[in-house]
Amino acid sequence: MTITTLLAAAAAPAPSAGAGFIVQTLPLVLIFVIFYFLLIRPQSKRMKEHQAQIAAVKKGDEVITGGGLIGKVTKVGDTEVEVDLGGLKVRAVKSTLSQVGGGASTKPAND
Repeated sequence: MTITTLLAAAAAPAPSAGAGFIVQTLPLVLIFVIFYFLLIRPQSKRMKEHQAQIAAVKKGDEVITGGGLIGKVTKVGDTEVEVDLGGLKVRAVKSTLSQVGGGASTKPAND
């Protein structure tokens, strides 16, 4: 090695271990923050709204079940609801309701 190479190597400051760790973890933290605001937070907000809708189901509400059946609520229990499907009454678990207040009241797209 030449003397200039040795002097250049000696003059360059060694990076500190703390700064290197921060530089390596900063992208991971940034990715987590982006995921939180774009995915986790909106999903939890939607889930809370859905749970509030399910808890507020009352007699006469129009509901859509997870299987796609549309009917009116005739009786509400703690964990179950009775849904009238045009003359046929069925019992459904509250947690399987996908929408409350939707269905026939909306206008079809092809009309």
